[in-house]
Amino acid sequence: MLDISPMLLVSTLIVFLVLIAALNSLLYKPLFSYMEKRDADIKKDLDEVGNNDAEIAAFHATAEKIVSDGKLQANAMREKVVAEAKSAAASKLETKRAELAREYAQFEEAMLEERSRLNGVLRLEVPSFQAAVTAKLNQI
Repeated sequence: MLDISPMLLVSTLIVFLVLIAALNSLLYKPLFSYMEKRDADIKKDLDEVGNNDAEIAAFHATAEKIVSDGKLQANAMREKVVAEAKSAAASKLETKRAELAREYAQFEEAMLEERSRLNGVLRLEVPSFQAAVTAKLNQI
């Protein structure tokens, strides 16, 4: 039947123990150390991510402050430019009004001179008109 050989049993046990010792030193210990190192790296990365959240929040706050300051400066600059444009437009308008008033005064003066000249010419022509009217009336 079944025959158990003690020599074969001992040699199999020795090979098994040697194999376990070799696998332990060559496979299991490096594998376990790699897994522990990986876990430590993951934990370290998670801690850094937690720290990065605070940094990111600080950067967002800084960025929002910069943007709000930029908006305030832009509004101030826009108001300044609008005020300058209004003052420039008002000065141009005032200059144009003064020029138009001067031209109108010159025009009125020219009209008065022309009126007085025409009155003078008509007064000189009145005797000839009277003579022509009298001649016409005599013909009728």
